[in-house]
Amino acid sequence: MSLQRSIELKRRGLLFILSSPSGAGKTTLSRRLLDRYKGAQAHEAICMSVSVTTRKMRPGEVHGKDYFFIDDSEYQRMVAGGELLEYAKVFEHHYGTPAPFVNGNIAQGTDVLFDIDWQGTQQLKAKNPDDLVSVFILPPSMTELERRLKTRAQDSDEVVAARMSKARAEISHWMEYDYVLINHDLDETLEKIDSILKAERLKRVRQEVGIASFIDGL
Repeated sequence: MSLQRSIELKRRGLLFILSSPSGAGKTTLSRRLLDRYKGAQAHEAICMSVSVTTRKMRPGEVHGKDYFFIDDSEYQRMVAGGELLEYAKVFEHHYGTPAPFVNGNIAQGTDVLFDIDWQGTQQLKAKNPDDLVSVFILPPSMTELERRLKTRAQDSDEVVAARMSKARAEISHWMEYDYVLINHDLDETLEKIDSILKAERLKRVRQEVGIASFIDGL
């Protein structure tokens, strides 16, 4: 039993991406997945990648937990210095992923969860193709997507219209993802996402160090 646990601890972490049009459920699903693994042993640990953003903090958000809220000049400095694994402009605001946090976690066997769009996914895939697993979440219908956006009451009618306009363009990138799920039901979709994560953790390329050690000891 102790030998098996030591082998599992040597797994390499992965970059686990959830993407969707705004309102299709990726943020809620991300939070539920993190809750499921809260307090897990090292070989099952997963943490959220915290992005930098130039947008204003919303009610209830916490600096350093939801985002690192920075100004435009600091953002441009980080881009110029190569400190971001990916970055993009979304609805007039800039977002990006700090590299040291991500690289440090996957090296020690902790998975890093991303709630990002297709642009960020493409950039991460270019830099970390072997460590990346991507899942695209589709809404049941465009009518339901619009209803969800209006129900959460965070944005004006103009912003909701802009998000709906952009949704079809985002959905057109579904073939660039490893997995595609239709979010009819949050609980069902969460179970599918968890199954994907567990299967990807077991791939040989992510367990070579542990398996090699086990074989040497046979």
